Amino acid sequence: MSDLVINVEGLSKLYRLGKVGTGTLKNDLNRLWHTVRGKEDPFLKLGQKNDRTIKSKSDFMWALQDINFEINAGEVLGIIGRNGAGKSTLLKILSKITSPTTGEIKIKGRIASLLEVGTGFHPDLTGRENIYMNGAILGMRKWEIEKKLEEIIEFAGVAAYADTPVKRYSSGMIVRLGFAVAAHLEPEILVVDEVLAVGDVEFQKKCLGRMKDISKNDGRTVLFVSHNMAAIKSLCTRGLLLNKGSIEYNGDTDSCINLYLGSGQSIANINKRQYNDVFVEGAFKLNTISIKGVHASENDPLLENYQIELTTNFEILNHNPENYHITYHLINELGEPLFAFNNRKEEMMSKGNNNIQCYFPANFFQSGNYYLSLFVVENKKNPILIEKDIFAFTITDGPRELGDYMGRAPGYIRPNFEWKKGSV
Repeated sequence: MSDLVINVEGLSKLYRLGKVGTGTLKNDLNRLWHTVRGKEDPFLKLGQKNDRTIKSKSDFMWALQDINFEINAGEVLGIIGRNGAGKSTLLKILSKITSPTTGEIKIKGRIASLLEVGTGFHPDLTGRENIYMNGAILGMRKWEIEKKLEEIIEFAGVAAYADTPVKRYSSGMIVRLGFAVAAHLEPEILVVDEVLAVGDVEFQKKCLGRMKDISKNDGRTVLFVSHNMAAIKSLCTRGLLLNKGSIEYNGDTDSCINLYLGSGQSIANINKRQYNDVFVEGAFKLNTISIKGVHASENDPLLENYQIELTTNFEILNHNPENYHITYHLINELGEPLFAFNNRKEEMMSKGNNNIQCYFPANFFQSGNYYLSLFVVENKKNPILIEKDIFAFTITDGPRELGDYMGRAPGYIRPNFEWKKGSV
C-alpha cells in the first residue's frame, strides 16, 4: 500500500532481569555462535510474559511480545497503557535506539524522536549547535537546517539562551528545544513520548497544535504516548492499547480509551449495578443504580463535557410512599464528601416500583473517580437505611478544541456560572 509508512510484524523484545549474560562463558559463546550464524538465540525459551505485579519465575522477561500493526501517512496514533505495558520500549525500537529480539519493522521515511528529556542533545554544546547536530542526524542538509533555525528557536522560546550550553538549561527548556527541533526539521514520522508533561501549559498547547498541523496539513505521521486522555482524544485518529507487552486493542480512539479506563472490564458492568440485599423490611428495596451520558448508552464512557443522568430503581413497600425520599452523598477519591443531593418532591414517589432520574449539567464534574453513599430517609429527618460507597463511577476527559488547556483544573467540580458585564 503506497500510504503505508510503518509496518510492524511479529515484534518482540526480551530483557534479562538482574545480571547481563547467561552466567557462564560457555553459554555466552554458544549464544554468540548462534547470533553470527543468524540463528535464534537458544536461551529465549526462558522468557515469560511481562507482568510487573507478579514476581518472575524466570531470569528473562518479554517487554513486548508478538506486536503487529500498520500506520499510514497522516495518521496520529495514540499509544496508551499502564506503566510497564511496553509503550516506551516500542518507541525506542521504532526509533532504532534499541533492536528487537524477534520480528520485522519496515519504515518509510525519516523518524524524529523525543522520548525523554535531553534526547540526542550534547550537554556541552549550545542550543544552536545542538539544532545543527540533530538536523544532521536526521539527514538534513546545512541549508535546510539554517532555513528553519530561527523558527525553531522562536517556537522553543529560548532565544536568549540559544548560544548557552544546554547543560545550563532547565528540564522544561530542554523539552521545549527538543520538541521544536523534532517538529520543525520535517521528518516524515514524529515520535513523542510523555515528555510533554514536563512543559508548561502554554507550551503544551503549542505542541499539540503543531502535531495537529504536522499530520493534517503536512500529511506526516505522529506516534504519541501520553497518560493525558484529553490530549489523546483531541489529537489522535486511532488508538493502540498495550497491556503487559501485548496489543489489547487497535482501533477507534474513544473505544481504546474506554477499554483502558475500564481496565478490560465492560463499562456496562461499571456504570450499572444490580442490588439484591439492600432493603428495609416492609418499607424499601433497592434494585439498580445506573449512570450514563444523556443520549448515550451505558456502554459509553462518562465524559466531563456532556450532561449525565443518574437513575435509581427501587420499590416502596409501604402504603405511604410520600413519607420517603432518597439522599445521595457524593464522595471524591480521597474519601472527602463534596455535597449532598436528594429528591424532596413527594409526587415522585409511589407505592411499588419507582424509576427516578437526577441530571448533572455538562461540565459539572472534573475528570476522576467518584463514589455515592445512599441514604433512605423517612419523614424528612429519620434515615432508615445508610449504605456507604454503594456506587462508584469514573468521569473521563472529553474532547477539547486545540488551543484549550488539556490538563485537569484543580478541584472536583467545575460548574458554569453566569457572567455579565456591568456598567463602569
